Amino acid sequence: MDPAVSSVVLVPLLAVLAALLTTAVGRFVKVPLVVFEIVLGLLIGPAVLGWVPKTAGLDALANFGLAFLFFMAGNEIDFAAIGGRRLRRASLTWLISLVVGIVVAALIAGEVIRGVYIGIALTSTALGTLMPVLRDAGELRTPFGRAVTAVGAVGEFGPLLAISLFLSGRKPVPAALVLIGFALIAGGAIWFASRGGHQRFHRLVRATLHTSGQFAVRFVVLVIAALVGLSIALGLDMLLGAFAAGVLCRILLAGAEPADAHHIESKLEAVAFGVLVPIFFINTGIGFDLKALLGDPRALILLPVFLVLLIVVRGLPGSFSAPPGSTVRDRASLTLFTATGLPIIVAVTAIGVREHDLPVGTATALVGAGMLSVLIFPLVALLLRWRSADGGVRPADPDPIAVEG
Repeated sequence: MDPAVSSVVLVPLLAVLAALLTTAVGRFVKVPLVVFEIVLGLLIGPAVLGWVPKTAGLDALANFGLAFLFFMAGNEIDFAAIGGRRLRRASLTWLISLVVGIVVAALIAGEVIRGVYIGIALTSTALGTLMPVLRDAGELRTPFGRAVTAVGAVGEFGPLLAISLFLSGRKPVPAALVLIGFALIAGGAIWFASRGGHQRFHRLVRATLHTSGQFAVRFVVLVIAALVGLSIALGLDMLLGAFAAGVLCRILLAGAEPADAHHIESKLEAVAFGVLVPIFFINTGIGFDLKALLGDPRALILLPVFLVLLIVVRGLPGSFSAPPGSTVRDRASLTLFTATGLPIIVAVTAIGVREHDLPVGTATALVGAGMLSVLIFPLVALLLRWRSADGGVRPADPDPIAVEG
């Protein structure tokens, strides 16, 4: 079968099959959807059956899916709910992870530059991956879920800043100036959106909400493209622009009527998690270089080492962000959620391999550890959370530290 045809047919087929498998297996145990997407992608990719090759066209769609994943993460974060003490604590624990990660990684790699790449990768948390898991588990608005969201928000935004500062090819001072320039532009747009008074905009959104115009969805895609394009033009990581686009659109669309806002959110979730994001995860499995991993004994040793380091470097510091009254199981669950990372690991290793700063085997081991973290950690974390003595505070109950934050 022609590669283009096989990609067009099999990738959507696997997306549907992954959803069916999640529903079927979910009767017995809750397995995150991305687990099946990655595994099925690996199965049909060059590493196993070879039915779908790695292609530039599929990579482009996957990159847009990755951008939409980070957009949804920025769009779904309620900064009012996770701000204050939660966010300060999460930021402090991430800084601890960054220092420890770079030092430990430099010792393992034997080079500082490799240590920086590996260390930044180890400090990431896949919030965009975890948000659907938390939502499906009914944890998104619990104090526990807000703690995960706060840690995850910093675990996505922090590494993006670190990539822009240290891996952009510029010296730190020029890189910081460029980053400040981007922050001023994005911050100015967010400030303008937060001023309110966008009645004409919301009227246009409402008028096209159930027509072929779909202005809200088209506008969101434009904002993502604009901020991603600005990030790339400034030499920053594109995911920084996608995340900022999510924050901007959340604030701008917050002024819509509640019913309209609900419809818009549903449409964006449909585009993201129904179409684009599955392509990214399936393509991650397709592109996984299993031969490079199996053919490099050092990489095989590093894979479990990196998996453990994700827990030690990222997970354990993150556990200190657990809400008051958390049980031991709650803290262990938060540790595993915090240690779940893949999208930023993929981005960091891609930069390292492209710049010849990171060996292919090491990069593959890191991505493999990230894949295993997505496959294993959320599942175990949910089991621990459900078996917690008190199960945490339910969404209908008041959050005891919401006022303090």
